Amino acid sequence: MKTSILSALILGCLLSLSLNSCKKLQYATDGSSNSTNNGNNNNNGNNTAAVNPVTATTVCNYTFNDTTLTNHAWTKVFDDSFTGDLSKWYAYTGGVTNEVMCNEPANAVIVNGELQLVAKNENVTGPSTIGSSTQQNFSYTSASIVSNQQFSASTATPKVMIVARVQVASGYGLTSVFDSYGQNWPTNGQINFFQVEGNDTKEYATNYYYGTQPSVNTVAGGQQYNPVDADLSGCYHVYMTEWSQTTIKYYLDGKLVETKSGADVAQLFNKQETISLSLPIGGLYYSNFVPANIQVGTMHVSYVKVFTSN
Repeated sequence: MKTSILSALILGCLLSLSLNSCKKLQYATDGSSNSTNNGNNNNNGNNTAAVNPVTATTVCNYTFNDTTLTNHAWTKVFDDSFTGDLSKWYAYTGGVTNEVMCNEPANAVIVNGELQLVAKNENVTGPSTIGSSTQQNFSYTSASIVSNQQFSASTATPKVMIVARVQVASGYGLTSVFDSYGQNWPTNGQINFFQVEGNDTKEYATNYYYGTQPSVNTVAGGQQYNPVDADLSGCYHVYMTEWSQTTIKYYLDGKLVETKSGADVAQLFNKQETISLSLPIGGLYYSNFVPANIQVGTMHVSYVKVFTSN
């Protein structure tokens, strides 16, 4: 089941390139896309992306306390502080179209109470793509995991808060990704909580996807880049995303950074999604990707928590 979910996600991402929904986009130069941070800039498929005009202020090694939410009628429904095993997650095996690594379960490890997704320069043979019977030789390995539990902003729980404390990976070719998505992509939606390229760690991108047909994303202008005042790979930061029927709100180190309120946000309501952490190498995250310049590294995760509220 998990393999079919990711396979649909990958295929859908590749087929939706006309909307520039997966790869890094060029910033708008006319200023029109930079005048708002509501995540609803309709670029009609043009090679532009919104950039938040406000540089977010960070707090190195920021600490989040559950009571910040639980004292205000939020209920914790998922918590993994990575002190035991990875039984709450499923780890993929295999390659991804246009990326250069083979995802290996062994590259997602718990070390001293934190999850580490490790990108390595090593020769392995594995499935050419996840779920494929065709074998391929790879020069790099990394990791991609997905939660066994699904979550939804729905009639029963109108608000969902997804929280993760992460030190993103640094190095050309790497992209630290934290997102959620449903089956038959993108008919059950996808929300990107953050996407940080390893050679550009002073900004993070957000996005969301939806479509009425599998593999066809119809959201235009959902992506936004949020500049920050420090290197996100230098220490831990807390990323919080509040998903509700009409908005997706993004917080960094306790401060609201961005609110998406595009019409398609409402289409994600009542959709079931699983949470994913991954560290892809290359692929559509980079323009004019140069494999010879790859630098391996590690994405560190202190915890992932999910809360719901009425």
